[in-house]
Amino acid sequence: MDFINQTWTWYFSGFMIGIIMLLLIYFGKTFGMSSNLRTMCSIAGAGKYISFFDFKWKSHRWNLAVVAGAMLGGYVAVHYMHDASNVALNPKTIAQLQELGFEAPNGNLAPESLFGNAAFQSPKMLAVLLIGGILIGFGARYAGGCTSGHAIQGMSNLQIQSLKAVVGFFVGGLIMIHFIFPILF
Repeated sequence: MDFINQTWTWYFSGFMIGIIMLLLIYFGKTFGMSSNLRTMCSIAGAGKYISFFDFKWKSHRWNLAVVAGAMLGGYVAVHYMHDASNVALNPKTIAQLQELGFEAPNGNLAPESLFGNAAFQSPKMLAVLLIGGILIGFGARYAGGCTSGHAIQGMSNLQIQSLKAVVGFFVGGLIMIHFIFPILF
């Protein structure tokens, strides 16, 4: 029962991701979360108004199970496998968060004020979330996929465009956290 009540090690989780990727390659399927948003928009009828969403979404139904699995897996992880004792942030990171006005995560991966319900009560945070969401959506569309699709599926298939996209994602993340984030907060 300890296996279920604690977080899984990186080598087990990584091995399972590798097995899933091999199965997807074997069955000729591609993985990515942003493609599910396109499928959901197509199901909702957006194809009548925007040609990008006008495609045969029924052949992509299987990928919606990925979204359901991610949501179910997240729920199980938070409610049944959360062990705060193994979340060990570097003390420098905690000090930097406190300098920016955020409380210590206290066993969580991120401060509650930044990623909890309190974020929805601040107009500044709502604006940051809205603009960030638009930029992420634009970036995923421009790159032809999201970080999960490029970094996991594309890189495992040795696609050069996925390597370029992943490098761009990481450079953008570094620019955001080191230059833009301190200005905003």
